[in-house]
Amino acid sequence: MTLIKTKYNRRSFLKVSSAASGGLVLGFSWLASCTPTSNQLKSMPEEWFDINAFLKIGDNGIVTIMSPNPEIGQNVKTSMPMIVAEELDVDWKDVVVEQAGYDSQKYVRQIAGGSQSIRHGWQGLRMAGATARRMLLEAASKKWNVPVSELKTENGIISDGSSQTISYGEIASAAANITVPEEVDLKDPKDFKIIGQPTKNVDGPKLMKGEPLFGLDYKKEGMLIAMMIHPPAFGMKLQSIDDAEARSMPGIKDIFAINSLPEGTEKQWSDVNAFPDLAVVVGNSTWEVLAAKKKLKVAWEKVSDGENTADHFKQLSDLVDQVEAGEDKRIDGNPTQAFKSASKVLSQKYGAPFLAHNTMEPMNFFAHVTADKAELVGPMQTPQFLHKTLVSVLGLPEDKISIMMTRMGGGFGRRLYGNFAVEAAVISQKVNAPVKLVYTREDDMTQGTYRPAYQVKYEAALDKENKLTGFKVRGAGIDGSPVFDNRFPAGAVDNYLAEDQILKSNISVGAWRAPMSNFIAFAEQSFLDEVAEEVGKDPIDFRLELFDRAIANPVGENNDYDPKRYAGVLKLVREKSNWGQATPGISRGVSAYYCHNSYVAQVADIKMENNLPKIQKVWCAIDCGIVVNPEGARNQVEGGIIDGIGHAMYSQMTFTDGKPDQSNFNKYKLMRHQEAPQEIEIFFVQNGIDPTGLGEPSLPPVAAALANAIYAATGKRVRQQPFVENLG
Repeated sequence: MTLIKTKYNRRSFLKVSSAASGGLVLGFSWLASCTPTSNQLKSMPEEWFDINAFLKIGDNGIVTIMSPNPEIGQNVKTSMPMIVAEELDVDWKDVVVEQAGYDSQKYVRQIAGGSQSIRHGWQGLRMAGATARRMLLEAASKKWNVPVSELKTENGIISDGSSQTISYGEIASAAANITVPEEVDLKDPKDFKIIGQPTKNVDGPKLMKGEPLFGLDYKKEGMLIAMMIHPPAFGMKLQSIDDAEARSMPGIKDIFAINSLPEGTEKQWSDVNAFPDLAVVVGNSTWEVLAAKKKLKVAWEKVSDGENTADHFKQLSDLVDQVEAGEDKRIDGNPTQAFKSASKVLSQKYGAPFLAHNTMEPMNFFAHVTADKAELVGPMQTPQFLHKTLVSVLGLPEDKISIMMTRMGGGFGRRLYGNFAVEAAVISQKVNAPVKLVYTREDDMTQGTYRPAYQVKYEAALDKENKLTGFKVRGAGIDGSPVFDNRFPAGAVDNYLAEDQILKSNISVGAWRAPMSNFIAFAEQSFLDEVAEEVGKDPIDFRLELFDRAIANPVGENNDYDPKRYAGVLKLVREKSNWGQATPGISRGVSAYYCHNSYVAQVADIKMENNLPKIQKVWCAIDCGIVVNPEGARNQVEGGIIDGIGHAMYSQMTFTDGKPDQSNFNKYKLMRHQEAPQEIEIFFVQNGIDPTGLGEPSLPPVAAALANAIYAATGKRVRQQPFVENLG
């Protein structure tokens, strides 16, 4: 059991009596306002508490737990309340979960991004449940005149060890008058009964029945439908609209132009939008508006030269070839001398194209803006930053703008950027009516925001004994480099150099699931296999030797990974996959990567059929600390693996004179069912460490495991994505 201080104040802990129901209502702002008092927790980041939520206990014993963070399929709407319920010591069957809306007073980090929801919320969520439990115990103590130390709880029932018992519901009203304790006990993880148990998604029944959950499901009386038309190419803007035919069509209410981010807007980092000037059609129904949109005649003007994919690739390749011309991110030892004196230098380039997010639910948002308030409802990963933009764009006070989050049909980073919600609000304000803006698939795929195109060059210096003496990485990308300066193999090589190059573009880019890592893991882990082959070592043994160096005598002090945990997942996947044991007809590749504070190692087993890999199995070992919900965790890992393979194999966005060449799934290929791995086996490291990220870490390494398996099968290296174009 761990003692933790709550250090409650107005912002960190609110207590309200619920006179109407006779229940207990506890509101929490779970920030870094609770201080651990055990040595076990002193070294942990304060940002664990940068989460918030809301808890109600009814007089019938039912507990309502508000889930504060956006739900994009990562299962936080189930797992975050599980943490609260565990420390509250309530039976999970008596818990009702509700999605909270955006509230800057009650909640802090209402973000779905960076695989951080559980990691940031872990300690604070536990504190919330434990604090409520303590208040219930103190209420029972007063009622029975029995010391709290002699009372116990189990499944929402308090007992005194003899014959007296009382349910949480019966004592909740009295508990509402108890002073919030300054410190509480947290459970020892060995006593967890809810955390660690496979638990069904709380939205599962509604998902199975097709009941409304998503933004596209939302309806309100009097609501109009809006659709927009953006320029056909990056580097163009709206010039004029001819709506003579479209305006007279059935159900059409209005047609006009908007600027969703007018000059003077106080923009947030999330306001990535290359097309703020839009033509808009508003009408009664989706089909009527869609029909009118097709009849609209819109003229565009060119404001900058259109960009081409062939030029991007050439420019990125040239940038990584420049010698000593980038921005040095990290230098260890003397790389120049190491390469000058090397007996052999191995050098390779790796690249990847732009990628669209292509969530199954296209962008949409509901907005009802009046003269004195705004109500918004829809799928958003960053409601906090959307709210700030809306304050500036609409000219309304903060407390007059409400945002309710719906479940999202995918996000992958696209819904970090809320231009579609701002557009809905601006449209509603103009037509003075409730409006739901709906993107078509073509709108969604051609508007952006995209995963940038990347190119990276790796170089390895080997001495006459084939020992790795120097390592260089120079990365270039559209509006940002993919290189992490302090990640492996930094810290494991005496002479190390990491450099950045950036290519500016007017094509809007942003986060895509596991930003930067989604590409650089493929490049790094593919190159390490090439080096291992060059020095005549097994690829796992070669990596483990580097980790041994980082463990015993690390180079530098800013290495952002734990080499023991890193090596641990490699050893685990080697054991579980029986690495080194040949299977007739099967070729194997391995990869390991660290990102979002978690460690993943994977082995891919393939057979080649019709010159393409048929993936038989992916073995995956993960060190992400305590797994709150194994069922949801496995779903995330499997999804990341499939997502990573599919995009590495098949997907790309290309541009001709600034115009996207792909606008729907007939040209932008995603993985089909028959192309997915036939089996995925997952192993979680059981180390009792507080949870770290899980939504993204399984994606980055799998492309390299596949590429290395393809080489084992064919003798051909695939260094550019998508692989399918390099296997013909």
